[in-house]
Amino acid sequence: MSASVQTPMMGQWQACKESAPDTILFFRLGDFYEAFYEDAEILSKELDLTLTKRQEIPMAGVPHHMCEIYVDRLIAKGYRVAIADQMEDPKNAKGIVKREVVRIVTPGTVIQSSLIQDKEQSYLASLFFLNQRFALAFLDITTADFSVVECETKESLFDTLSRIRPKEILLGKKEKNSEKEFIKELRQSFRPTFHFLESWHFDHQSALGFLCKHFKVQTLDGFGLRGMVSGINAAGALLTHVHEELNLPIDHITKIKTESTQGVMQIDKATQRNLELTHPLHEGQKEATLLHLIDGTKTPMGGRLLRKMLLHPLLSMKEIQERQDRIEAFTKEFSNLLQLRRHLGEIRDLERLMMRIETGFATPRDLSGLRFSLEQIPFIAELVEEEFPNVKPLTEKIATALVDNPPMRLSEGGLFKQGYDETLDQLLSIKKDAATWIAAYQTRLRESLGIKTIKVGYTKAFGYYIEVSKSYANKVPSSFHRRQTLVNAERFITEELKDFEYKILSADEKISALESKLFATLREEVASYAKQVKEIAHKIAYIDCFASLAKLALEKEYVRPLVDESAILEIQGGRHPVIEAAQENGFIPNDIAMGGNQQQLALITGPNMAGKSTFIRQVALIVILAQMGSFVPAKSAHIGIVDKVFSRIGASDDLARGQSTFMVEMTETAHILHNATMRSLVILDEIGRGTSTYDGISIAWAVAEYLLSEPQRQAKTLFATHYFEMTELAEKYRGAFNLNVAVQETNEGIVFLRKIQKGTADKSYGIHVARLAGLPRSALQRAEKKLHELEKGVTPKRKKDHQLDLFSLAEAPKSPILEELERLDPNQLTPLEALKTLLLWKDKSDAF
Repeated sequence: MSASVQTPMMGQWQACKESAPDTILFFRLGDFYEAFYEDAEILSKELDLTLTKRQEIPMAGVPHHMCEIYVDRLIAKGYRVAIADQMEDPKNAKGIVKREVVRIVTPGTVIQSSLIQDKEQSYLASLFFLNQRFALAFLDITTADFSVVECETKESLFDTLSRIRPKEILLGKKEKNSEKEFIKELRQSFRPTFHFLESWHFDHQSALGFLCKHFKVQTLDGFGLRGMVSGINAAGALLTHVHEELNLPIDHITKIKTESTQGVMQIDKATQRNLELTHPLHEGQKEATLLHLIDGTKTPMGGRLLRKMLLHPLLSMKEIQERQDRIEAFTKEFSNLLQLRRHLGEIRDLERLMMRIETGFATPRDLSGLRFSLEQIPFIAELVEEEFPNVKPLTEKIATALVDNPPMRLSEGGLFKQGYDETLDQLLSIKKDAATWIAAYQTRLRESLGIKTIKVGYTKAFGYYIEVSKSYANKVPSSFHRRQTLVNAERFITEELKDFEYKILSADEKISALESKLFATLREEVASYAKQVKEIAHKIAYIDCFASLAKLALEKEYVRPLVDESAILEIQGGRHPVIEAAQENGFIPNDIAMGGNQQQLALITGPNMAGKSTFIRQVALIVILAQMGSFVPAKSAHIGIVDKVFSRIGASDDLARGQSTFMVEMTETAHILHNATMRSLVILDEIGRGTSTYDGISIAWAVAEYLLSEPQRQAKTLFATHYFEMTELAEKYRGAFNLNVAVQETNEGIVFLRKIQKGTADKSYGIHVARLAGLPRSALQRAEKKLHELEKGVTPKRKKDHQLDLFSLAEAPKSPILEELERLDPNQLTPLEALKTLLLWKDKSDAF
């Protein structure tokens, strides 16, 4: 900044700017927030605001009462915004008004914002890496949900990030250059905003000391953080940053939790995506997710809890059955369920309301909303026969103080009821009765002085006055003081009128100050009930979840599954919940029986589009629903508790990371083979199709064999494939069995019956599917001719990439790859060695 334009006010702006680096500064000047220099240019460009200049300084501004709207728009574009407010009343300021940065708003710390989704957490995360362990701390400042988790692998970290989806991630600056590829992968996978902190934020002693001081404890062992050095570092850095650098209140954050994989089913990032649990595979298809289908919750707290329940299915049979009991009880009392949901619909976001009240961000409507929400609790308590904390004194206090429909902003006034405060009533009465008083005073003057034309008026320049024509000026008492002389009249003021003037002119200012004081006191009284309100919010969330799942069960005819600790997976008349809801003509149900004394790996064949993928997905979704405690879309279901659900579905390049379809497929498959257990459920769709036919069949066969024979890796597996050679596994392994999708051939073509039956498919029906897809007639005729040639044994000259029976090539010359395959002992190979071998063979085959 040029010294020639360094005014005291701009010097103050410069100091605020330096205290909030890497932000756009909103600087309060009267009724506007102004931005200068580069900040103003950004506002002009991003918000379409007029860019002006004063003393050659670019500037742009927004009205103070619309500040949050513009801040939201900047945050949505990834910016950080600092708010510098006036710290004193300009009328009382001696010299320049004192201004300071009062808070910094970032994507992970928005509070009063349209960017916050009611039924989603809004997390700021902090990531730290130490001793080969990833530590992740994450905080939703709007609900005080503060957790920490340590992950031994990058895959586990990404699984957690996929569940919480933070808006912003804090990292140490030393990671910025040394971990470029890792940060790039984070950005591509989750698209958060990154902010880099100085490394001292993650110092263990500093982090530990700050956390202990904040929670008023000697040790963090009571929160379950014993020995979690990296976790403490991540959590301490996050909370320090929020409080000391963003200037945000943290007193409402009273506990920190440790998140563990113990006690919950593990669902990795790929499976969350493939099953579309909370996010659709394709943008703009929110209705395609399981969460969208099952979420009939009436409260934001209930919606957030249901999401968490879906992503953390239980492993405890007792806890699952307790949830089932609650849902079943609601289904048996339908009239009560309807009444309950009506009352739940009147309850606002108690967690976020109380957060704003505790931290001073609350509006009059927030307190009013809390009152009306809590007034529903006695009715709900009676319907569910459950005790809640007594908050009647709180609701009565708010009802006594605030009007039923208070203004959005405190500055608008008119929020307190008459009779709440005597002084306020007097001031409001003065303001309201000013005209009446003036008229009465004028009448009194006319009668006492005998001047019929005397009048009392007001101007902004001179205030209140008594006007007398010059012909009657000699009748004015000496107690009248001349205020102004006009051509034909004189204007006077009296002590009585002066007193009235003072009362009237200061009434608005006094009313505003008194209402602010009364509201602050009321807010503090309400905040003292924070513990009770949070307990109510917690209970309401669970009640709302169970009521929502009960309604779902009744409407969709879901049944209560038998969940136990057996190895059985048996579903009669199972349906895909999301597809069923989207179809108008009904859904064809299907059965599956696995585990226990039954077979373990199902090979499912049939043409594309026939329903293989839908079937394997629906089995996984039913298992997840059952273990989250929900009823399931089936005629009956017996689910032996599953510890992990894995999936490898679909073919998709990850070109941004330089990974082909095949590499993505093999990476995800390797993850499954390394981590599956005998209690896991694995669904595989067309493994091996990302490479040539020979390679693909070899890989698919090897993966299936591994899951059938490897000790402690024999997971229940649904393997959909178009490689008919795979069906021979059922002859070799007792644990394998064949299923296929029924197809009916007609004169017009084929009809998909969507029915899963025992046995193998006898054809691929590829050309039929191509016809349904709309390929040109000439192309179809050529395909049929080529198929006829192949079936007669007329092979093309090229040896590559046409489908042959890999396991009936005795008469064909053996390739070096087949010779190596015969010599291999699969039991002596690790999964990683096997995949490396297959990749090597692929390179060799490409050279032939």
